Amino acid sequence: MVLLGISPAEAQLRVEVTSGVTDAIPIAIVPFARTVPGDGGADVAAIVEHDLDGSGRFRSMARRDMLSQPTRAADVVIADWKMSRNDYIVVGRVSAAGADVVIEAELVNLLTGQTLASPKITVAAGAVRVGAHRLSDVIFQKITGLRGAFDTRIAYVSVEGEAPNQRYQLIVADADGENAHPVTEASRPIMSPAWSPDGEWLAYVSFERRVSAIYLQRLRTGERTLVSARVGVNGAPAWSPDGKKLALTLSGNDGNLDIYVLDLATQALTRVTTDPAIDTEPTWADSQTLYFTSDRGGGPQIYRVSLGGDSRPKRITFGSSYSARPRLSPDHTQIAFVTLDGSAYRVAIQDLATGGVRILSKGRLDQSPSFAPNGAMLIYAGRDNGVGILETVSIDGLTTQRLKSDHGEVREPVWGPFAQ
Repeated sequence: MVLLGISPAEAQLRVEVTSGVTDAIPIAIVPFARTVPGDGGADVAAIVEHDLDGSGRFRSMARRDMLSQPTRAADVVIADWKMSRNDYIVVGRVSAAGADVVIEAELVNLLTGQTLASPKITVAAGAVRVGAHRLSDVIFQKITGLRGAFDTRIAYVSVEGEAPNQRYQLIVADADGENAHPVTEASRPIMSPAWSPDGEWLAYVSFERRVSAIYLQRLRTGERTLVSARVGVNGAPAWSPDGKKLALTLSGNDGNLDIYVLDLATQALTRVTTDPAIDTEPTWADSQTLYFTSDRGGGPQIYRVSLGGDSRPKRITFGSSYSARPRLSPDHTQIAFVTLDGSAYRVAIQDLATGGVRILSKGRLDQSPSFAPNGAMLIYAGRDNGVGILETVSIDGLTTQRLKSDHGEVREPVWGPFAQ
């Protein structure tokens, strides 16, 4: 049974950077001047520092080593900060504008003296963390050339307690694990969360009725809709690129798992696969193409199939006896998946043009990969001393980060889209 009036999430995620690039960019993020009692005491500079250091690409200067704390670019003595072995400095102010909070900052290149960016970000008084994440995105993109994904969200499942008295929560949090809020809660399993393309909805599987069913839930209002409770398995929902359909796995009366597409407006159901093997875990390549997992070749592998045609599914993974849970990169050039690497299940990515595969994770039982919306990172579920945790890894494999719950365990992460 779903519990109403859910309190804020009890389990918070603690972030630990486990590896980063060897030539991390040195940067000084000076404490911001504050004139806003309504900002909740949020330390914008500390949030930005946490974001950038957590990416593994930056190394922030400790505040205790700062000889001064300028708040405007004009007050920065370039030579002093260069002698402190910094390449960049960020300075700024936080002020009030009616009921809102304004964050103003300057990013200065200490090697050239040039001010690279002077963002002015206005947010509601209760959303200072959001504003800080947006500032991190600006800094990250100006320096690296990659769009930042700090102002995005993740969803994951939290499990607390011992069977048969476990409590399951579907939780949404900022990308850094902070600001966690439960979406739904139940005494029976919740699994397979999936973001809608606009970030407004989550689809997920719940066993609250003792059998599997697929629900949609609007995050802003809590509105909840049951969309599939058919006989047998209802699983693995995946939104179409236009948000109007779900690909899903159904077993029907005969118990055989196949891929279907459900039109959310009409409830019309279209069968995609008809093989007697297990076909599951669909993900969209585009509006007319799906990737999915199938054991039709004797073991789990990833296939691609076109909708509305007579073409047979095409196998795209080789070289391992197990490849499953495909997820397409935002630029459609790579897929992430779980593969058997020796005796361990690990996250890998495959270049769709060349077929080349690289193993990215190092655990024994890594699962559920999901790309960040900028394509630079993956989040996945791992294990630490037998307890479920979340981990991130850059697609070059150099930067890793661990997110552990302060109690209970976490699993099945999925990274949300950019805010619209």
